[in-house]
Amino acid sequence: MKHRDFIKKLQDNGWYFLRDGGNHDIYTDGIHKEPVPRHRELKEPLVKKIIKKYGLK
Repeated sequence: MKHRDFIKKLQDNGWYFLRDGGNHDIYTDGIHKEPVPRHRELKEPLVKKIIKKYGLK
């Protein structure tokens, strides 16, 4: 999945950018924090894991 598509999915579910990490951007929903790597393409297992972990639609 493209990085920008995944970020759009996070934002559509109420997540927002919190801060920069070393090689990751940190996103939060106000309770949970999730690092998202800054690659053009994110690997499908990572994307599926995050979607399942937080029940994103």
